[in-house]
Amino acid sequence: MKKFTYEARDQATNKIQKSTIQADSETAAARLLIKQGFVPLHIKEQIGDGSFLSRITGRITTKDRVVFTRQLSTLIGAGLPLSQSLHTVMEQTQNKQLQSVIQEVSTSVEGGKSLSESFAKHPQVFNEIFVSLMAAGELSGTLDESLKRVAAQQEKDAAVASKIKGALTYPIIVLFVILGVMVFMLIAVVPQVEKLYEDLGKELPFLTQIMVSAANFLTQFWWVVIIALGIGAYFGNQYLHTEAGIRFKDKFKIKVPLFGKMFEKLYMARFARTSQTLLSTGVSMLDTLHITARAVNNTLVAGAINRAAEKVQGGKALSVALEPEEIILPLVPQMIKIGEQSGKIDDMLGKVAQVYEDELDEEIRTISTAIEPILMVVLAIVAGGMVGAILFPIYSLVNGINI
Repeated sequence: MKKFTYEARDQATNKIQKSTIQADSETAAARLLIKQGFVPLHIKEQIGDGSFLSRITGRITTKDRVVFTRQLSTLIGAGLPLSQSLHTVMEQTQNKQLQSVIQEVSTSVEGGKSLSESFAKHPQVFNEIFVSLMAAGELSGTLDESLKRVAAQQEKDAAVASKIKGALTYPIIVLFVILGVMVFMLIAVVPQVEKLYEDLGKELPFLTQIMVSAANFLTQFWWVVIIALGIGAYFGNQYLHTEAGIRFKDKFKIKVPLFGKMFEKLYMARFARTSQTLLSTGVSMLDTLHITARAVNNTLVAGAINRAAEKVQGGKALSVALEPEEIILPLVPQMIKIGEQSGKIDDMLGKVAQVYEDELDEEIRTISTAIEPILMVVLAIVAGGMVGAILFPIYSLVNGINI
């Protein structure tokens, strides 16, 4: 499908409007404009899609999607036709890439497709949860409410993910600092100590000899280290994209000391929040479980949800189906059971999500508070050990000279 820039007069307001439209040809673009209530004045095919830099900076963020979703919800709730609502939001959108996607969605809707079908053509922008909620909203006639729910769900999911990244960023930075200190000491300081001992004809202490050997290797074979790291990173990345690698990564996240419990609660909150959003919009239980299994972003949790879905399909209650799964924390089936008895599963799932989101906040604060002194101690031990290995021989030399 080609993109065209156009200048047209709005028949309703008699105002001139300039924008872009996607169509198979210039004639098709003109027909679309006429159908939308415009009189085409000038249509020109747009060649290319902007510079590489603009494509990079035009990346569609979660914030862009949330703003778009809330704006569309407000306009539809106010009674504006869907096509007009999409055009209005498109004109207000500053992200060029998202603007192009909205234009394609609008064109698809005007061509007779439903909004959910039009969104489904852009899986990189609108995920399966988004599309399913739109389809449910269209069936129930509550499209504006569905849009509000998906915006809220996106915001909560993004907020939790951001907190997790924040908790992991500091330790990674400190580890890089430790590595940088070690490399600097080995390359810049240790060779000077070795030269001093050689000049005096003295033998280096054992620990310093090890550091000298490491420094010599880094100085002479730095290119081997870089190539080895590059090859290791490449094959490691390839492995992590295989089925076995993905399972290893997902299992590691849950089992890793200090952070494992945090990831468990993240997945439980994501499962509960997504399930609540889907069920409250009218998506069936089985469809909810299948969609949520793909949304949790962990193969072990997804496997547990899929096994539960098979049992639910066989006639078991969801609480009973989830109970034997070790990876599903006990509060989840307990609260779901209360929801099944009261007929308010979606409300109970919302409460489960809130509990784990609150616990996750507390856990992140605790880890952030505890990890700083731990890393400082590690940094002090590493730096102190290296400084000791360098200064001790010099101190011994000075004492030997004084004697």
